[in-house]
Amino acid sequence: MPRYFFNVRNVQPSFDCEGEELPDDEAAWREATSYAGELFKDIDGRFRPGQEWSLEVTDASRKPIYRIEISAKQS
Repeated sequence: MPRYFFNVRNVQPSFDCEGEELPDDEAAWREATSYAGELFKDIDGRFRPGQEWSLEVTDASRKPIYRIEISAKQS
């Protein structure tokens, strides 16, 4: 099964060193959206206008496949 890595970039970048085995890119996308939702809940109180946050999914060769980006701007 292919291995995917989920790297978070925000104030303190976090790089996934272990990865996760998943059947295919579609499964990696579903995992990324679920993971992003949970992570965003955890940083909700610390996420402020002017900040950016992203989750990048890479394959086993560390080639980017997906990227979810969130940015907060004050109007």
